[in-house]
Amino acid sequence: MTRQETRPHAATKPARWAADAVATMREGARLHLDYSAQSLWRVDRMIEDIRREGAPRAAVESVLRGFGAYAGEVIVRACGAQWWASGGEHWIRTPDGRLWDPIDEARRCFGGNGSLRLLCMDALAGRRVRHG
Repeated sequence: MTRQETRPHAATKPARWAADAVATMREGARLHLDYSAQSLWRVDRMIEDIRREGAPRAAVESVLRGFGAYAGEVIVRACGAQWWASGGEHWIRTPDGRLWDPIDEARRCFGGNGSLRLLCMDALAGRRVRHG
């Protein structure tokens, strides 16, 4: 079995990818992302726009990784989930023990078969949301 890392160490890269995505969207697209579940609607729409423009997936892989990490941070902040990492992959574990892969969900969204907003809704469904 491979060694698994939990937050805070496992969160270092995804938190940075998310922050980079927020900065890039603010500066490049003038889109304000505030780590709210509602902001994921805008992220899904941005991914859809990129797909419609015909960008090759390889060219947007780091953008998708950033958007997925951002969605993961939204969930982490909303319910106290933790980032986990193993074998170079990053996912989150919600307090109820379920595992979620928001970075892969961003890739599915780009392929037309996913939604970061719906992933967040599913991850937070029936869970007590942390405020503050």
